[in-house]
Amino acid sequence: MKTDYPQSGIINLFANAGIIICLLMTTILSVGFVKETEAETSVMSSNQMQIEANYVTKEEKIEAVRLAANENLEKGIEKIKAEEAARIKAEEERKAQIVYDGLTLDELSAKLERSLNSTLSGQGYFFASYSVELGLDPYLALAITLHETGCKWNCSTLVRQCYNVGGMKGSPGCNGGSYKAFNSLSEGIKAYLDNLYYNYYSIGLTTPETIGPKYAASKTWSTQINKYINEIRAK
Repeated sequence: MKTDYPQSGIINLFANAGIIICLLMTTILSVGFVKETEAETSVMSSNQMQIEANYVTKEEKIEAVRLAANENLEKGIEKIKAEEAARIKAEEERKAQIVYDGLTLDELSAKLERSLNSTLSGQGYFFASYSVELGLDPYLALAITLHETGCKWNCSTLVRQCYNVGGMKGSPGCNGGSYKAFNSLSEGIKAYLDNLYYNYYSIGLTTPETIGPKYAASKTWSTQINKYINEIRAK
């Protein structure tokens, strides 16, 4: 038996089928979206946790570096203090040693200082320490200075204006003369003691008698120097 469906019934049938299909698709898409969203949320949570973990790790590293730096700084300070203490101890031991004529360096400096006046006042330690370092007789070195420059009383213009403490000649000249000018008193004293050592002592000229013929024209020079030596030693 043939059944004829009305046209409107067929249309309704297809319409209902379309609605069902749309509902199914919507459900499928919704499930997929939820899963995708959950996955993204999971990834974001994981990333956030990693970021927080990295942040904590970074903070810990910074703190570790800071602590290490402080520790190194403290060690450096302690090392400097230890080195300074060792230097002071060594200096004290050096000063306590007998350096010349039964005297310590401080005692020798004080003895030389008692013969120094005018511009050379206060230079006893320099004369003592550098003479001992070079191996010079400090009494002899100072005696020549006193004789050549008059610093037993009032130093000459050569010392006061040009810092020449040994009557050395050379350039630049003091006030345009033949005697050498120096930039400072310490430079002048050092140059004089170097000259005495390298040009006299090192070649065996170690007494006023052997130094005199080369150092000065006066035949009584060595006698005068010996007189100054005796005065220095007696003070």
